[in-house]
Amino acid sequence: MTIPFLILFFPLFAGILIWVFGKQMPSHVAKIGVFATAISFFLSAWALFHVSTEGPIHLMLWPLSPENSSVLKVGMMIDRLTAIMMVLITSVSTVIHVYSIRYLEGDSGYARFFALLSFMTFVILSLVSSPNLFMLFVFWQLLSWALYLILAFNFSNRPACQNAFKTFFVHRVGDVSFLCGIFLAYKYFGTLEFAELFKVAAEQPQVISLFSGMLDVNAVTAIALLIFVGAMAKSAQFPLHVWLPDTMDSPTPVSALMHAGIINAGGFLLNRLAPFYALSPNALHIVFVVGLLTVLLGASMMLAQNDIKKTLGFSTMGQMGYMIMECGLGAFALAIFHLIAHGLFKATLFLGAGQGIHASREEPKFPDSSGHEPQKSSNSLTFITGLILTLIMPLIILMVAHGMLNIPLQDAHGAVILLFFAWVTASQVMFSLYRLHAVASWKVAGAMIAALFFIGFVYLWGAEVFTHFLYPEPGVSDGFFVAAALNPRVFDMLILLSTLLILISWVSVYAEAKGKEIFITSWVNSFRKQLYILLINRFYVDLVYVRWSNNLLRLAQKVAHRF
Repeated sequence: MTIPFLILFFPLFAGILIWVFGKQMPSHVAKIGVFATAISFFLSAWALFHVSTEGPIHLMLWPLSPENSSVLKVGMMIDRLTAIMMVLITSVSTVIHVYSIRYLEGDSGYARFFALLSFMTFVILSLVSSPNLFMLFVFWQLLSWALYLILAFNFSNRPACQNAFKTFFVHRVGDVSFLCGIFLAYKYFGTLEFAELFKVAAEQPQVISLFSGMLDVNAVTAIALLIFVGAMAKSAQFPLHVWLPDTMDSPTPVSALMHAGIINAGGFLLNRLAPFYALSPNALHIVFVVGLLTVLLGASMMLAQNDIKKTLGFSTMGQMGYMIMECGLGAFALAIFHLIAHGLFKATLFLGAGQGIHASREEPKFPDSSGHEPQKSSNSLTFITGLILTLIMPLIILMVAHGMLNIPLQDAHGAVILLFFAWVTASQVMFSLYRLHAVASWKVAGAMIAALFFIGFVYLWGAEVFTHFLYPEPGVSDGFFVAAALNPRVFDMLILLSTLLILISWVSVYAEAKGKEIFITSWVNSFRKQLYILLINRFYVDLVYVRWSNNLLRLAQKVAHRF
């Protein structure tokens, strides 16, 4: 079957053709890239339909003999997860190709950009279709190289080149850990093929002895955490997030592709290895904590930005934190649903931001002020509606389900997790709707009620459909939730803390609308300036890394002088 290979062939061939002959046919460069990526999209859609009805596609290029035990196996594996990712990648890439035709028109590196864009599409497609850890790591490396080249697209822009190298270096840190995990996986389990690795790891648990046997570590946990560090670097998880905000000097189409496709690599990797991570609850708990920290820090730093692309960049960091946190809770299918939704809307936001930046550069004057100052609303209808919908209604639903309907929510980890994310999302929407002061209050209240039902439906329906689609085998998805289940006290504490924060937020916004100040807001206002300085400087993590690198450089120089 040659069709799956054609999905990869067309972007690769377009990239080579544009790179070699781009200067001789500048008027056809964009057409070649768009045509090749569009064909890959239609073939990816066919692959999605095929694997949904006929089952996964396994193709081997080398070695030809299936009995060969070589670790260097080259081929393709297209299952439902891969097919969904291929459709997302090719669709977003096609839109970005079309957008770039006019956006980069007249640029000296026009042909080089389209060649790199097509090559990067090929690399991402190859990464998601890799049948084993070896091939996945090879294309993981190529993705870092391709990202470096396209971020440094404008060689005359020195900051862009420096930030591209910074990105490349941070990814190398994660990749070293990733490679160590691969070595340990082959050493203790004897295979890098996904299905075989999951089976052997489940049937033959291994222990790694450290410090001459003084400390024993579960091999699955050690390997899972080492590989996760690689995912942290690619998906900008704290503390390896420092590269993402500094990549905004690259062309906007690059930012759109990076935030819609490349940065999702970490979430895809965890989903690809989901059965392996399910063997280590401790690893999943660490994944959850890292994702939670990234959400809080990314969203906080986003609020202090004054650059539209950096604001979107920190927003992506926070969204990737949500995705990783969902994986840490065992909701792997929900993470893919989140990944697709985020990829589509974030690509649209970046392309829209690029259009706005381009238009503002051509505007000779500042835009006229609208003359409408925001008005503070003192209407109680929207406040009461939002408070009930975000606090009281979810509690009533949980109590009714647990008591009257006799649904054991303590055992239904998946349902609780989905309800929790739906609740947090709905709360954010309620706060946004509450600030629509120019709209009649009854309309806002109606929108709040409709939003609650819509969000609940989308979360439960989307997650349910994706869970059954990605993991149709009975008990597999439930096993993920059970493996990732938190201690009941910890989970109850998180729910209680979230409830208190949302309650305080509602009281604060209502008091502000009334022109009053409560203790919490006065306490926050007392150190608002210091908090802003902390956020705008990214909690000084970048500065700490710079000092560490300078100290290491001095140490290396001293050692070199001695020898």
